[in-house]
Amino acid sequence: MSLITRIKNKIKLQAHSGNNYYCPFCGYTSRDLEVVGHDLPVLREKEVVGGGRRAAGCYQCHSRDRERLLYAFIIEELKLPKNKNRSILHIAPEPKLSNVLLKQDFNEYICGDLFTPGYTYPAHVQNMNVLHLPFEDNHFDLVICNHVLEHIPEDIKAMQELQRVLKPGGKAILQVPISKNTRETVEDFTIADPKKREELFGQFDHVRIYGQDYVQRLESAGFIVHRINISETYTRMGVNPLEDLFYCEKPTLSI
Repeated sequence: MSLITRIKNKIKLQAHSGNNYYCPFCGYTSRDLEVVGHDLPVLREKEVVGGGRRAAGCYQCHSRDRERLLYAFIIEELKLPKNKNRSILHIAPEPKLSNVLLKQDFNEYICGDLFTPGYTYPAHVQNMNVLHLPFEDNHFDLVICNHVLEHIPEDIKAMQELQRVLKPGGKAILQVPISKNTRETVEDFTIADPKKREELFGQFDHVRIYGQDYVQRLESAGFIVHRINISETYTRMGVNPLEDLFYCEKPTLSI
């Protein structure tokens, strides 16, 4: 980083410094949040939560609302680090959150992603396909899969696979961008053109926009779904007040 860039960053951080917001990853406190995301008509029209142009970024480390929400839930609400005897699978792990979890010395913490040519991945991330996870049944206590399923045509199969590797009574955090005002999920797998996908689904590599039937899709894969909102408790972390958590459970008995 050049001297000029460092000076500009320092000025920016001083300009936005304040006490309204706190980033749990870097500790920066600010009076406002950095504007992030894309301003696309379909995201506005469908009022997509978890997508679109919004004030959601940390000026210092550039964490976003979605990642800070998971931190608040996993670290503060579930208090996961207090029980090290857990096996955790983290799909497409967010760098800042996975760095926090790596330090907790859990019994098992596995990160996996489907490697894409041209991209580089941290050494702790394994190449794996969520449609064919290389684990036995009933293996993990917790699965984290944040904004992944909207990329996968066979999303129900992916949900079933995530459910399969969970222990009975195990939990999964399965977040997706979801339309506030649309009942049924909108999807079309025949569309391969990136620009058309962006126009219809809000991102070039998305294959759908989930509607309010997302809960039913999760239930069809065998999950018990708890839809909760913790935003009022963590407003200072700059989480999205409209984003619910889809905290799913594998039944202890087969459905």
